[in-house]
Amino acid sequence: MTFDPEQLGQSKADLAETLRTMRKRASRTQVWLAQRCNMSQTKLSNIETGRITPGLVDVELILRSLDAPPELVAEVAALARLANTEWQGKRASWRRGLEKRQAELAGLEAEATTLRYFLPAMVTGLLATPEYIRASLGHSPVDISKTVARKLERKSVLYDNTKRFTFLLTEQAVRWAVVPRAAMAVQIDHLVSVSHLPNVRIGVIPLGTVVGRGPLNTFTVYDQRLATVEAFTGRIVFQDPRDIAEHLEVFSRYEDHALFADEARTALREWAIAYRS
Repeated sequence: MTFDPEQLGQSKADLAETLRTMRKRASRTQVWLAQRCNMSQTKLSNIETGRITPGLVDVELILRSLDAPPELVAEVAALARLANTEWQGKRASWRRGLEKRQAELAGLEAEATTLRYFLPAMVTGLLATPEYIRASLGHSPVDISKTVARKLERKSVLYDNTKRFTFLLTEQAVRWAVVPRAAMAVQIDHLVSVSHLPNVRIGVIPLGTVVGRGPLNTFTVYDQRLATVEAFTGRIVFQDPRDIAEHLEVFSRYEDHALFADEARTALREWAIAYRS
């Protein structure tokens, strides 16, 4: 199934209608199907009316109980995967106010205990200096003063020792010149400083490191329940466990090639010196 951001909202209604229609065509009641799937009739009713979006496991149970043919199973499973995906467009964020996006991110960070960030292109706001943050928002066609303030407020979450953070940055991300050379050196120094926090791991992947899979996207995984992927025009939010598992597997692969602790700090200091020279 082709990914179309405009169809993501509709896919949830389509999935509900498809499952409801399949049950009726099979001449089965909600009570019968709920019992076969080991779920409550209330949950099944909410799935069929679109009040809740079922995960792939629930969809597979329903399809198996209704003896759906393989070609229909594939089609409905693809629809379920799309229904568990959300598109957040950048233009919509501009209209709402970028600071509202910061509030949403703060909420995700507050709920999660294990947070993983893969950063192939730029430094994330949680690790950025105020000057870097302002410069990184310079392309936005709206007032960024509140957004900068909220980004700086969010950084306090790094000092919550009940949470565990792992940041993986490519050398490209660390050294991409968002601000002038002197400010870039300060930004890299800041990474070294944050790397000493007991609940924060900062890993760097130097250029020349042999990694079989290319770093295609910036992404964040919150525990094992949600993953966000950045694109130029917005972000995709995945809640399907299979999508989350794949991002965790990719993250682990990059993590195996990264430098951490003193090795990472040595590389970072060398890159800061290069900007100062």
